Amino acid sequence: MQTIGICRFSYPGDGGFQVEHETLQERMEYLYAPDRMAERFATFETMMLPPLMAQTDDDFTLLIVIGDSLPAPYRDRLEAAVEDMPQAVIRAYSPGPHRKVMQQAINDVRRFDGDACLQFRMDDDDAVACTYVEKLRAAAMDVLPMAAKHRHIAIDFNQGYIARPSAAGLAVAPTNVPYTTAALALMIRPDLRLSVMNFAHMKVGQKMPTVTFTGEDMLIRGHNDYNDSRQKPGVRAPRLQPLDAAGKAHLMATYNIDADRVARAFAVSAA
Repeated sequence: MQTIGICRFSYPGDGGFQVEHETLQERMEYLYAPDRMAERFATFETMMLPPLMAQTDDDFTLLIVIGDSLPAPYRDRLEAAVEDMPQAVIRAYSPGPHRKVMQQAINDVRRFDGDACLQFRMDDDDAVACTYVEKLRAAAMDVLPMAAKHRHIAIDFNQGYIARPSAAGLAVAPTNVPYTTAALALMIRPDLRLSVMNFAHMKVGQKMPTVTFTGEDMLIRGHNDYNDSRQKPGVRAPRLQPLDAAGKAHLMATYNIDADRVARAFAVSAA
């Protein structure tokens, strides 16, 4: 069963952002601002990629969607970051309607081989446990008998952490909110060209059958000043606590994330 994870890496689409910009040029200036890009690479390289590179089931595709306007130095750094990751595919697209472009991007790498397709989405500061693809595929086999009756089914792993990275390391808070993006996947019917990006993640329970698994840490949801969902007024901030030694060891064992490496990366980006 083909498994595809998609990450939009500062793609300047039309839509897909809660914070709007008057023009495409303004959006690109915001997305490609040096301070913002330094932080995005810090999280991408130290939080998102390490667990994906250590998956116990390595049969998946990581689709990284960028704009064809991404400045060359950033494109070069992105390619270097995934050079040793055979699952990674970088695809560049012109600006366009966000959901339509993301759907096309996923379908461009989808095999349409007669089997259902598993699809999940990640921001560049999210993470999944090293066992995620293995557990997702096992869960998909458990719910496969339902697939003949439904166009799509959501498979939700809801337990993990909200984490804020900084030069001091990681501050975290436990979470078990359903339908959090990082460890939420859709099982798409073999002939259906819709994708995980056609649905607002918090509303999947209104659109399709869902199965939620809890009791095991499976996700990290990044918390930072550039989160699109945190730019609006009135957003509640979680109560984050610095990781202690046991917490650092747990993150390394579960997610292959080195909190000290995160701290070093953010010290460099801040400088």
